[in-house]
Amino acid sequence: MSRIGRKPITIPSGVNITLDNTFITVKGPKGTLSRELHKDMKLVVGEAEISVERPSDNKLHRSLHGTTRSVVANMVSGVTEGFAKNLELVGVGYRANKTGDKLVLNVGYSHPVEIEPESGIEFDVPTNTKITVKGIDKELVGATAAKIRSVREPEPYKGKGIKYEGERILRKEGKAGKKK
Repeated sequence: MSRIGRKPITIPSGVNITLDNTFITVKGPKGTLSRELHKDMKLVVGEAEISVERPSDNKLHRSLHGTTRSVVANMVSGVTEGFAKNLELVGVGYRANKTGDKLVLNVGYSHPVEIEPESGIEFDVPTNTKITVKGIDKELVGATAAKIRSVREPEPYKGKGIKYEGERILRKEGKAGKKK
């Protein structure tokens, strides 16, 4: 049995969970998240916790067991605490700023790159080389951070580009000089 799938999810106070067959809605202090789960997975909602049960031990059900539990746990923690991804800009003249809701990046192109946030996503720029992507949906926060990173991915020779905070860039050696 899945180790993660067996763990029950504790429901914090102030969080309401509504289950309609395979459609789950989680309401909390930061907002509301809804999602359609797989039809074979069964959620058992108690007073203070939720547990995920699978109907059989076949490969599909085993693989969905832990995934479903993680998705529901992320929904619960998203509406209570929220999620954030931090990005860093590395390079001379690379900077970011926020105009209104938009994120404006100057990363070596002839034009500034503007990124519009999706609903439920918020950008924060504490310094001009750091970006924080915040939201309650973990999947959407990660996808938005990946979209920002893809504007100028870190290159392996000088390490310039947009990278996740704490990410190590594998560096390559440059051209070797002529041997005499």
